[in-house]
Amino acid sequence: MSLFTKKIPVPKLLQEFNKVFEEAGFQAYLVGGAVRDIFLKKEASDWDVATNARPQQVMKLFKFVVPTGIDHGTVTVHFKKCEIEVTTFRTESDYSDGRHPDKVEYAGHIEEDLSRRDFTMNAIAVNLKDGKIVDPYGGKKDIKRKIIRTVGNPHERFMEDGLRPIRALRFAAKLNFKIEKKTYEEIFKKEIQEKTKSISIERFRDEFEKILASDKPSVGLKLLEETGLLNIFIPEFSLCRNCIQSDYRGFHEFDVLDHLFYACDGAPKEKLNVRLAALFHDIGKPAAKKIITKEVLDGDNKCKSKKEVQTITFYCHEIIGAKITKEIMTRLKFSNEMINNVSHLVEEHMFHYEENWSDAAVRRFIIKAKNECLEDLFDLRLADMYGMHNQPVEIKYSKSIELLCQLKDRIKIENQKGSALSLKNLAVNGKDLMANGISSGKILGHILNELLNCVIEDPEANQKEKLIEIAKNIYKESQKE
Repeated sequence: MSLFTKKIPVPKLLQEFNKVFEEAGFQAYLVGGAVRDIFLKKEASDWDVATNARPQQVMKLFKFVVPTGIDHGTVTVHFKKCEIEVTTFRTESDYSDGRHPDKVEYAGHIEEDLSRRDFTMNAIAVNLKDGKIVDPYGGKKDIKRKIIRTVGNPHERFMEDGLRPIRALRFAAKLNFKIEKKTYEEIFKKEIQEKTKSISIERFRDEFEKILASDKPSVGLKLLEETGLLNIFIPEFSLCRNCIQSDYRGFHEFDVLDHLFYACDGAPKEKLNVRLAALFHDIGKPAAKKIITKEVLDGDNKCKSKKEVQTITFYCHEIIGAKITKEIMTRLKFSNEMINNVSHLVEEHMFHYEENWSDAAVRRFIIKAKNECLEDLFDLRLADMYGMHNQPVEIKYSKSIELLCQLKDRIKIENQKGSALSLKNLAVNGKDLMANGISSGKILGHILNELLNCVIEDPEANQKEKLIEIAKNIYKESQKE
């Protein structure tokens, strides 16, 4: 869309929506991200409308209206199977809690309303009557130049809401924009950092998730680190910076933190849990790191000699990392389901499959790694490979991918065979064993687990009569002890 465009076509839905306002003598403007997306030639997904009608008046104009933020002039209108957020023109002043204005006053003109917006690219309005563009702060120009700039004084805008600096970084990552110099420099100032520190952890988490959902989250993550904002909310990452992990074996090019950032890039965009796991999977390495000096053979086949090399190890870093991951995600108030899923992926990411694994070994792996988590775990392994050299894995890791595909095929076969992979798959249960004279309690649970081990080794043993016989023998032996 041309920089000199003065009008844009108004979607038919919004034309019909505006007609309701117009017939009642009110004005209505499309505002916010939808306008920005139109200029970026992206499909707008959410409609935000600003109007000179008061919330109570809007509620009388439409049949289905929810007072979602009526104290601040906002209601949500359900119109033709679409939710449209409608806010009365307003001005704001004093933000003592760093988020909500202490004083909201309704304004008479759209220009006054746009003056309270955060960035120029978000301070453009479109008149729904005729499509005319209202752009008092040069938002179109900044979009064309791919610049993020505050509306007016950056210090004042950031002091109004401590989330705005993080939003600036998120937009930079999502849109591939640059932050204007004065706007960016303001983020580093102590007063602004203190204001950002005061925001609720949920608001940070929501922006953090949006950064992880961008095409290349490493861009936003590095901006968070560079500005110091990452250290405010996830200080554990600071130990990963300059934690060198490359040695003579050449597995890694980057320190732990860059590896985590790039691994996050390599995880599927649509899977937040895998991107989180990729970001956290090696966070236990600084605590687990050890440097061992050993001798290795050097030279060609005819003339080999020994030389000393330093080997860097991170034994059990996945166990440490899973614990740290739980602590971080609990602090960020993720759901228990997400916390448990991501920490499980972190703990299991170091699996090492070999072609000589027995079928029983494959079944044990399925049980340990959890069948429902395997696809995510494999995605995490590919992301880990990506992060080693910051590039797709197909080129450098063909053997590793071949083994991964082989393991996937073997797991598929085991699932198709209906192998017993949990206690619920056994041909007997606790009641069956008690009916055959085995006492309840710890011994019952022990025997059931032993039976599961039996059928993992020999699936043909998963027959009721056989298992009851085995259970009786185990029980008899336990009574001798």
